[in-house]
Amino acid sequence: MIHPTAIISDTAIIASDAEIGPYSIIGDKVEIGSGTRIDSHVVVNGPTVIGKDNHIYQFASIGDDPQDKKYAAEETRLVIGDRNTIREFCTISRGTEQGDGYTSIGDDNWIMAYVHIAHDCHVGNQTIFANNATLAGHVHVGDWAILAGFSGAHQFCRVGAHAFLGMYAGVSRDVPAYVMVAGQPAVPRGINTEGLKRRGFSAEQVANIKNGYRLIYRKGLKLVDALSELEALLGDQPELQLLVDSLRSSERGITR
Repeated sequence: MIHPTAIISDTAIIASDAEIGPYSIIGDKVEIGSGTRIDSHVVVNGPTVIGKDNHIYQFASIGDDPQDKKYAAEETRLVIGDRNTIREFCTISRGTEQGDGYTSIGDDNWIMAYVHIAHDCHVGNQTIFANNATLAGHVHVGDWAILAGFSGAHQFCRVGAHAFLGMYAGVSRDVPAYVMVAGQPAVPRGINTEGLKRRGFSAEQVANIKNGYRLIYRKGLKLVDALSELEALLGDQPELQLLVDSLRSSERGITR
């Protein structure tokens, strides 16, 4: 399952049914799980852990040094979960000692060509990154978020679960859960209604989330007052919990 032209470090741990394509390089302290397929001309450096049933396409650079001038060869990590698709020319960096010490990608993510995920980023599950989407360092992306082509997030931003960044969107503040943003700088454009319907949210749940959006963006309330009203609704509308959590965890302020 390992092509004879591949170069594999003696310290790499590779599952017996993993596939390594022609001319790929697997560096020191790399672990590759069962069923993972790495195509030709891929470079994976470590320490990096890659889980099961991933597919990494040709010319990707995975787990190399962070693009941070403070980095001084400290041992940091990249951790990738299961069933991820990582397309051509993607670059995913390890963490930094000044950050969390590691970068992480969850499960079932669809990462298209030329995406860059920088050091100390943490990406959840079931996300979609369209071509050339870019995360600066220390960005958190929640489950089911979608980043359209050429969109980008400033360092330390948070993109909430089920959020949607439109094409070319430039995000410099946090995007709450469920919210769609577009433009440079990005501004809110409503909630990700179509995405929620596809994921099985009921019409009532979508209506409740739309009402939550109006409390934040259309009622002229201070954020603290909007949060109080949202929290009062949680007993009957638990789908608002993600929205509340993303607002509570914001450190850069939300996109408004």
